[in-house]
Amino acid sequence: MLGTEHISKLLTQYAIPAIIAMTASSLYNMADSIFIGHGVGPLAISGLALTFPLMNLAAAFGSLVGVGASTLVSVKLGQKDYEGANKVLGNVLVLNVVLGLAFTLVFMLLLDPILYFFGASDATIGYARDYMTIILLGNVITHMYLGLNSVLRASGHPRKSMYATINTVVINTILDPLFIYGFGWGIRGAAIATVLAQVISLVWQFRLLSDSSELLHFHRGIYRPRKRIVKEILAIGMSPFLMNVTACFIVILINKGLKEHGGDLMIGAYGIVNRLAFFFVMIVLGVNQGMQPIAGYNFGAKQYDRVMHVLKLTMIGATCVTTAGFLLGEFMPRLAVGMFTSDEELIRLAVEGMRIVFFCFPIIGFQMVATNFFMSIGMAGKAIFLSLSRQLLFLLPGLLFLPDILAGMGYNGSWGVWCSMPLSDLLASLVAALMLLRELRRFRKRMQI
Repeated sequence: MLGTEHISKLLTQYAIPAIIAMTASSLYNMADSIFIGHGVGPLAISGLALTFPLMNLAAAFGSLVGVGASTLVSVKLGQKDYEGANKVLGNVLVLNVVLGLAFTLVFMLLLDPILYFFGASDATIGYARDYMTIILLGNVITHMYLGLNSVLRASGHPRKSMYATINTVVINTILDPLFIYGFGWGIRGAAIATVLAQVISLVWQFRLLSDSSELLHFHRGIYRPRKRIVKEILAIGMSPFLMNVTACFIVILINKGLKEHGGDLMIGAYGIVNRLAFFFVMIVLGVNQGMQPIAGYNFGAKQYDRVMHVLKLTMIGATCVTTAGFLLGEFMPRLAVGMFTSDEELIRLAVEGMRIVFFCFPIIGFQMVATNFFMSIGMAGKAIFLSLSRQLLFLLPGLLFLPDILAGMGYNGSWGVWCSMPLSDLLASLVAALMLLRELRRFRKRMQI
């Protein structure tokens, strides 16, 4: 089907469940912020924002295995290597357990010093510690849940992957107010709800992948780590891994810069803006995930015309999504920010930041699709470069120098932090366009042979 069905029908079939799942996932993250903001207070939102770098780092290890494995499964299925695809599944399970346990152990031992390094103050450290302790204890669950969901989607079950995500969101949204308000657990209640929702969905995933009638399922002989499979998973997954690691470092700099030039509430404002931006980014990721198995399969089958067609449709869809984000950020920011808090000062800071951050949003979709495209067809090196270009080549210098430059000119230094983000989006998109055009020329030459 992936090699013969109409591309538009395939992309719709695969992308819509992924979009629903990713939208649900972003709402799942927003729910915590909304309930914490209204149920605990504005400083609790700042405390939650301080955990973003650590959450990004945890996501980095999860994507290292999950994204790499899903791409590898797609390619192997395209090559009719069914036993190889099952071995990838077994290795995903083992790698997630090992990396998840190691991550939890290291960061539980160093949690307070890490949070202070991330920009915590005496007013916000308690909120951040309470939330992150619970999240770290459930880290192995999170890794396995995300990894197996990626494999489900890549193996031809996008709807089941979507249902797993939606189940998690619904359960979390129900448990959040119960634990935060009903039981009086505060920010800890939000974290417990998050982990418990993932546990329930993980049990369902295990049930699906234990069905021996399915092409891809758990069985003896697939769990032993195989050097070649592990190496391929890590090589392909290195792009999102490095992207999340650099995102961790970048968010630390953002938090530190905003705290220095604006105080604790400014960090909370960024936390709100980040959640709203994340909503649109996750939808684009859903579109990308719909493209991934189609592009991977057809690239493996050397059907380059179909690869180019799915790329074009994905870019159009992603650009429409990020343009919608731009319109919200520029014309209705107060309405969006008001969902998270009723504190007028926090609303004012977040609205100001949102208008700046969302200014170049229409082009973000293109850059994200280009990066994911290279990853989907196994060109890990190019995907890694594009993943890092926005963060390290453009955003990092802006965060290091713009705040002080503007402060020296008599302006609020926090503007330099906010302005660094759309500026890096613009420059990274130009680099992505040049690299993609070069690769498409090669595809056209192969099609003519």
